[in-house]
Amino acid sequence: MKVSDILALQKFEPVTLLPEALLSEAVVLMSEKDIGSVVIINNENKLVGMLTFREVIRILAKRQIENRSGKTPTMSLITVDEVMNDKPTTTEKNMEINALRRLMNDCGERYLPCVENGMVLGVVSFHDVARAMLKVQDFENKMLKAYIQDWPESDGSSENS
Repeated sequence: MKVSDILALQKFEPVTLLPEALLSEAVVLMSEKDIGSVVIINNENKLVGMLTFREVIRILAKRQIENRSGKTPTMSLITVDEVMNDKPTTTEKNMEINALRRLMNDCGERYLPCVENGMVLGVVSFHDVARAMLKVQDFENKMLKAYIQDWPESDGSSENS
């Protein structure tokens, strides 16, 4: 199974925003669509970053710490490009699922954009990979069970020889 197979199973296109969008707008969008990542693109629709709940939590924690120290930062004026991961790990559509699993494990990112010529084809999440692996395992189990049921019966002549 390849990344392209995982993307083919997805029901929705990736959600995108421009880097100058407000973080508050991104958070509302993520909440409304019940998603964990937003692809950040430029005016030519090319990938410039990823915003995930990880980056949102980091900025919230940073602002909370600043608030405790007497500073009064405002969340409403933060733009996505101040918070996004501007060097996200990417994948390509021909990458095999085991290589993808290794890559996700090594980089620690839960959402990887699949990119071709700078354009985002889709986003593969850790959940997508788990679902795809279950699908592969279910198919393999079905094939093994069918094979075992068709196992030729022994005629008894080679037993205990």
